[in-house]
Amino acid sequence: MTTVQITLPDRLAQEARQAGLLSQPMLERWLRDQLKARQVDELFAAMDRMAIVSEPAVMSPEEVAEEIAVMRAERREKNAT
Repeated sequence: MTTVQITLPDRLAQEARQAGLLSQPMLERWLRDQLKARQVDELFAAMDRMAIVSEPAVMSPEEVAEEIAVMRAERREKNAT
């Protein structure tokens, strides 16, 4: 277990304590909710970045085979030296 110390204005701390918001279960739930919300935000941000990227041109099976052949030839050359 980790202990965390925070500094709050007295009035806010008193109100939060009276509302039961400073209890360990409440703080743990709040932190977990915040982490989950951040993960969701990051997911949507990544999806937005992906949507901006233009899709690569569709390759025919022949073009794919040609690219594979070129890569294999380059790999053979590299391994031969």
